[in-house]
Amino acid sequence: MHGAELLRKVVVDDAGGIRDAWLAILAAGMTAHGGRAREGELRTQAGIVVSQLGEGLAAGDLDADGSGFAPLRETLADISRSRALQGFTPTDTANFVFSLKEPVFEALGRACGSGSPDLATGVVSAGKLLDRLALHTMETFLASREEVIGRQGQEIAELSTPVVRLWDGILALPLIGTLDSARTGVVMETLLQAIVDEEAEIAIIDITGVPTVDTLVAQHLLKTVAAARLMGADCIVSGIRPQIAQTMVHLGVELNVVSKATLADAFAVALRRTGRKVVRQQAPTEERR
Repeated sequence: MHGAELLRKVVVDDAGGIRDAWLAILAAGMTAHGGRAREGELRTQAGIVVSQLGEGLAAGDLDADGSGFAPLRETLADISRSRALQGFTPTDTANFVFSLKEPVFEALGRACGSGSPDLATGVVSAGKLLDRLALHTMETFLASREEVIGRQGQEIAELSTPVVRLWDGILALPLIGTLDSARTGVVMETLLQAIVDEEAEIAIIDITGVPTVDTLVAQHLLKTVAAARLMGADCIVSGIRPQIAQTMVHLGVELNVVSKATLADAFAVALRRTGRKVVRQQAPTEERR
């Protein structure tokens, strides 16, 4: 009997037994790994996969990438994307398909008998088919997880570069963490948009939370300063600690921009440049008495 025909007959005729045996394996794995997948969800997924596997085999082809298995590939892709969002490990996701092998092999054994030459043909055919479907599942899972990680990285970068309005026309951009090329782009875009929205005259870039400043970080800072100047805003860099100042002198790094030790000092400079000053208000005479 042809491999595809044998598999189709076994999967269709013994679909219930294969599904139940597969569910038992999945449930055992779910318990061992903390039970992140609900039993009802697993039962639904297993039923759909076994049904679509039989439909694909009914087309008479064992090519997992063929049109007959397109619905099954889409179902597995949906499951993979869902598991990537839920935080499943690659092993958990791969085992979802790989664990289907055992029930299918056992069903083939029941249908053919242990000594039948058709059994070996069916096992080889089923193994190749399920291996390819598992690889498809993993490819989708990894692509989805990379997308999630990339999106989270972008969101973290945006959250770590808030622009604060200190006064009319004065903005502050406190930076936390290391500056790289990708983050510099986010910093620049965020700052320039804030300069436009607030019609700012001065932007204070505070690097108190930047662990180290080397020539590369200095270049990124200069790019941000130059972009802000093109938008009509002067920049002041604050938060240069003694250790960072020594490192910059040792490396010969020159920012070519006004710098202050603290954000408060930079804010005072910004107020003076915009014709403002902060004075202490004296208490009324009655209160002093």
